[in-house]
Amino acid sequence: MVEQWLWRQWSRRGPFAAAMFPLSLVYAGLATWKRSRLEGKQRSVFLPVKAVIVVGNLTVGGSGKTPMTAWLAQRLVKAGYRPGIVSRGYGRRHGQASLLVRPGADPAVVGDEPLMLARRTGVPVWVDRDRVRAARALAEEEGVEVVISDDGLQHHRLPRDISILMLDGRRRFGNGLCLPAGPLREPRSAAARADFVVNMGGVPQPGEYAMDLAASDRVHSVARPGVGRPLREVVGRSAHAVAGIADPERFFLALNDAGVDVMRHPFPDHHRFRARDIRFDDDFPVLMTEKDAVKCRDFADERHWYWPVSAQPEPAFEQALLQRLETCIRLKYLG
Repeated sequence: MVEQWLWRQWSRRGPFAAAMFPLSLVYAGLATWKRSRLEGKQRSVFLPVKAVIVVGNLTVGGSGKTPMTAWLAQRLVKAGYRPGIVSRGYGRRHGQASLLVRPGADPAVVGDEPLMLARRTGVPVWVDRDRVRAARALAEEEGVEVVISDDGLQHHRLPRDISILMLDGRRRFGNGLCLPAGPLREPRSAAARADFVVNMGGVPQPGEYAMDLAASDRVHSVARPGVGRPLREVVGRSAHAVAGIADPERFFLALNDAGVDVMRHPFPDHHRFRARDIRFDDDFPVLMTEKDAVKCRDFADERHWYWPVSAQPEPAFEQALLQRLETCIRLKYLG
């Protein structure tokens, strides 16, 4: 409810934005100073990899960063590269720890998104607040050639060869102001530094590439890995829908569009679920996102299912990205 209210304010320059504008100027100034200071340190950082690709956004909330990261990892494997993923692991316990994410790891220790990425892609995933240290560990200990930094656009000390700016096609840049008057983490001018701008779920403007989230035609058991059932078995029935993501309404609307009569249960992003959060006094199935499922496996039962989605960027983006990567690698070795 709070997030929905904030986005209503952030979508226009009304009284709230006017009242917060002085703080927004301070925030923007600090963000610009921090970027300049840390980018100056990139030249002293050497990473023994062929390339670093950074995926991120300028606004708070979801914009398809994690699905894009998963797609990138899988596409690079298909292209013959050895990719790995670095992530901060937002909300995890012992946040100072530097860890390789194992598929059976505790999501409270490594983070929900890194664990989901490790299970989905099969590539090495390393969590660390210091992404430079994480990238170096992937290269030296896991033999990674191409590092993908999930939600790393604001980690300015990490050198990058390619930067991908993800953009929510519905919300875009909101009112164009920095926090707290608007949704921006950095001034909007930072978008010009991105090599690619990917528009998720909206109509791309000139210079942007389109991406959709393609939902699976099956749901998968949370409690029993490898067990699934066709989504059509749930269509036309009532079901509980649980979501602890940046934009729960997007998940609920997708289920509605698929023909599921959902009873909504939104939670904050990265919510640490407990058994009582997903147990209801009826026999209706409980549907959730893949990210939430990794936190619920230990106390889920036969009623709990997750519905995975996958990034589906337009073919022109895939071709342009691979060409850019090949060029970056060739120039790096020639230099």
